[in-house]
Amino acid sequence: MTTAKNAAPAPAPVPAARTADTRPLLRVRDLTMAFPGKRSVSGRRGAPVRAVDGVSFELSAGQTLGLVGESGCGKSTTGRMLVRLLEPTSGSVEFDGKDITRLSQGALRPLRRHVQMVFQDPHSSLNPRQTVARIISDPLLVQGSSAADARRRAAELMELVGLIPEHIDRYPHEFSGGQAQRIGIARSLATSPRLIIADEPVSALDVSVQAQIVNLMERLRAELGLAYVFIAHDLSVVKRVSDRVAVMYLGRIVEIGDKKSLYENPQHPYTRALLSAVPLPDPAAERRRERIVLLGDPPSPAAPPPGCTFHPRCPMAQEICRTERPLLRIVASREVACHLV
Repeated sequence: MTTAKNAAPAPAPVPAARTADTRPLLRVRDLTMAFPGKRSVSGRRGAPVRAVDGVSFELSAGQTLGLVGESGCGKSTTGRMLVRLLEPTSGSVEFDGKDITRLSQGALRPLRRHVQMVFQDPHSSLNPRQTVARIISDPLLVQGSSAADARRRAAELMELVGLIPEHIDRYPHEFSGGQAQRIGIARSLATSPRLIIADEPVSALDVSVQAQIVNLMERLRAELGLAYVFIAHDLSVVKRVSDRVAVMYLGRIVEIGDKKSLYENPQHPYTRALLSAVPLPDPAAERRRERIVLLGDPPSPAAPPPGCTFHPRCPMAQEICRTERPLLRIVASREVACHLV
């Protein structure tokens, strides 16, 4: 198994940092994904599973949006729709002012260089039969680069992410989990993208390695002017990397706003419950804090409850919550979908 250099490698040539832009780089409107229901023994198909149900948000260049929620809330499905690995049932995704939702694969190819993805499991996302050189350079070859230029760029990117360029001809199984994730990040940077969708990029790694990968992604954002959609269920990691945070529950965004106000003064009952489970560094404060325990499991997206989908587990639920679906509205400098706030 190889190891990264102890000393920091000399920085590889990188593109000039892009200036942050207040205009939306990414605009998502009413994005929905409904998977076909399972067939019964009689052959009848069940109700469709609405994994994502009307998600909307915006992201400016050079910023990071954290997308959080319990497993099964639809955050990873949302990320895959943003790069068209899944085709949305309805809604739109605009990148740099251009709607990419209905583009053909041929028309989408030039735009793919600007939007890349980092996956959760580094080893399963890397082809075990290809060398690191081929894995990183493949996007460049697809975009028309020569083999020599692609290999040279792959070596530069290995150095940029903290790997030894001399190991460029090794295979993924010869690297640790953290190193394999660095390879995945290097591959995502090959075409000099403007936006990276990071789908649980540290959840499969040890805690000490998680910090290294988070620090690396933060450094790359500063140096290259990247924008991230950072998908995670660990709210402490999201707090570290994000400028804005969107909280999802059963396919819908229930609260979205800037990181500081959301963490210091959460408005939605679900957001409060999630944040109450994040450990505090001060033991005395941890003992004094009231933990909000949610009873039961999230409902099935194939048969969501009427009204607010969170009401079966909400300790504050009232009659209106059981009958009327709340819409996102501005409350305390952010958007919240709750009748009681």
